[in-house]
Amino acid sequence: MTEFDVVLPGRSFLEGARWRDGRIWVADCYAREVVSVREDGSDQRVEAIVEGQPSGMGFLPDGRLLVASMLDNRIVRREFDGSLVTHADLNGPAKSEINDMAVDPLGRCWVGCFGFDLTNGAAYEPAPLIRVDPDGAAAVVADRLGFPNGVTCDGKVLVVAETFAARLTAFDVLGDGSLGRRRVWAKFGEEPEGTDGFARFNAVDVAPDGVGEPDAEGAIWVADATHHRALRVGEGGAVLDEVVVGDAQVFAVALGGADGRTLFLAVSPNHFKTEREHTRDSILLSRRVGVPLARTVKKLEEKL
Repeated sequence: MTEFDVVLPGRSFLEGARWRDGRIWVADCYAREVVSVREDGSDQRVEAIVEGQPSGMGFLPDGRLLVASMLDNRIVRREFDGSLVTHADLNGPAKSEINDMAVDPLGRCWVGCFGFDLTNGAAYEPAPLIRVDPDGAAAVVADRLGFPNGVTCDGKVLVVAETFAARLTAFDVLGDGSLGRRRVWAKFGEEPEGTDGFARFNAVDVAPDGVGEPDAEGAIWVADATHHRALRVGEGGAVLDEVVVGDAQVFAVALGGADGRTLFLAVSPNHFKTEREHTRDSILLSRRVGVPLARTVKKLEEKL
């Protein structure tokens, strides 16, 4: 573990990592907190308390925070005065709990959900991907995804991790906000069969969970939630780099830092609520990498 820096220790279960305004933001799901901290681990802040269990997050163009509230299937919005309000109610379009999400440059949320009651051992079912517009209107834009999890979207192309199908799937984002040209962006072996959700999860060669934004070469860092690692993956599925974290698992990643070359990794022993809710063994690690975040490079070029 000497190659990593500990940015945030002693949390319950970290998810939804995002780099924004010189800080790394993460959801501590079972502590019900959204926390941010500087790259070096200083100046820790509790940004929001989300009683419905926070997960994925993102930011509107005006800077307001959006968070997926899993247990009540809402997207909540933090106003400028710090209050939380309902941005969108997804109890209609969602199947089981909502989970990770991304917010694109236009302020649209792209939200995945479980598709079935994983916690209580229900039979596996595919799930939809939901778009939430800036005014809170929601629509299903893709269906039959194998546990849509981490998402990244630049407004033109959306890539979503299908954790139980061992692949990343891409879509073109059309002018009206619908999705077109569905395709496999990266395939990590064959999709398992059967309706036992935990068996499918444990059978995949890579269980893609959280994903980062593209780097300057178009590759994406992917949290592999069953093999103690994060992978840097190119379009087509080539594994370009691997970071192994030891005995724990990686559930979320984010590329960021002042120069875009810091990889943040949300690491926990496992994801089971019954074990993690009353422990504080989840940590946020960081590690330097060679290829920077694409949007950081773009911002630096715009300043020249």
